[in-house]
Amino acid sequence: MQTITTIAVCGAGTMGSGIAQLCAQKGIQTIVFEVNEAVLAKSRDGIAKNLNLLQQKGKLDAQQVTDIFNSLQFTHEIQNCKAPVIIEAIVEQQEAKASLFNQLLAINSNNCILASNTSSISINALAKAIKKPELLAGLHFFNPATIMQLVEVIKGTHTLPEIIDTLMALSKQLGKTPVLCNDAPGFIVNRVARPYYLEALRLVEQGLATVEQVDEIMEASGFKMGPFKLMDLIGIDINYGVSCIVWEALGKPTRLQPSALQQQKLTLQQLGKKTGKGFYEY
Repeated sequence: MQTITTIAVCGAGTMGSGIAQLCAQKGIQTIVFEVNEAVLAKSRDGIAKNLNLLQQKGKLDAQQVTDIFNSLQFTHEIQNCKAPVIIEAIVEQQEAKASLFNQLLAINSNNCILASNTSSISINALAKAIKKPELLAGLHFFNPATIMQLVEVIKGTHTLPEIIDTLMALSKQLGKTPVLCNDAPGFIVNRVARPYYLEALRLVEQGLATVEQVDEIMEASGFKMGPFKLMDLIGIDINYGVSCIVWEALGKPTRLQPSALQQQKLTLQQLGKKTGKGFYEY
């Protein structure tokens, strides 16, 4: 299997920036594409800050920091987004993702790999909306991408076997543990995790426990993070969106109905750590 030396990451938000930093730290030339120049600048500054922190902690030396940062190319021009592997990490909207993939197909080779970091949108549904569905697969990293070991590699109905083989090998090249799964609502992790969040939310909604109590007892039971701390880290908007997608895809079962408490947080724009307030204040 050929080692990947160049990758393009589309989207410079939290996940896209994390994936880009990860790739660069593993010696891969990385193109970071983002249409919003302010978001792109924030990504550049954030990655630089993260690398400097790693140097301060003694995990990187000055030359390594310089080399890693120099391997990153930041651009708001899609014409510069050319690579054998392209990882999409934009807004969690099917139409936006499909539109981006079709633009990328128009400027890249006929055998480039299109990998979506979607956490819940159907790979098969995305594939139906693009010109070369056989080149598309899911590559779902978890936040923070530089630290979390798991990567879900999602195979669609039309995905070529060699695409999956390359993405499994790439995940290992990035130091991750890849798990292959077929396309299904929520894939594996988000499907299994829905009750963890939703039952916790119901306990609080019904006045049976506080946010702090739920988190404390779950962490005491062996979970690294309680559900409310985890939702704040992920982003309440993202977590709620995944719940809605899984709920609708499975026929809207009552047990998976999204939480009104989460919806209220969205209305107030209390989205977690990224806004300074969610279920906790930061």
